[in-house]
Amino acid sequence: MPKLSDGDYATLAGFRYELRKFVRYSERAAGEAGLTPRQHQALLAIRAGPDNALNVGELAERLFLRPHSASELVHRMVEQDLVRREARDEDKRQVTLRLSEHGEAVLEYLSQSHRAELRRLRPMLQELLAGLG
Repeated sequence: MPKLSDGDYATLAGFRYELRKFVRYSERAAGEAGLTPRQHQALLAIRAGPDNALNVGELAERLFLRPHSASELVHRMVEQDLVRREARDEDKRQVTLRLSEHGEAVLEYLSQSHRAELRRLRPMLQELLAGLG
């Protein structure tokens, strides 16, 4: 591979800086909506899952958590009426996680906000990525 130029380093640094700014934006938005960043990530992962659902193991995998940590997160989210547990018909020991009506509303609000922010950032991010050519 060819050696990186000063411009390559500046582009990589700029890209990481913009990603970190977006993460900070996302964390602030979640807090303003009454969620932790992890709760926001969990709502998004569940909603994006097959049939808008995940089980606890799948959620743990998506969030890079241990299963017991994911279970604790789910427990708190159920208490906040963000998520509901549904036993599967074929195996009552298996639980499917779905968003509650309240969870859907909070996620919709946050996702609209995040989409607008990403659209605002798109030209600058595309320019940075093009600089990595």
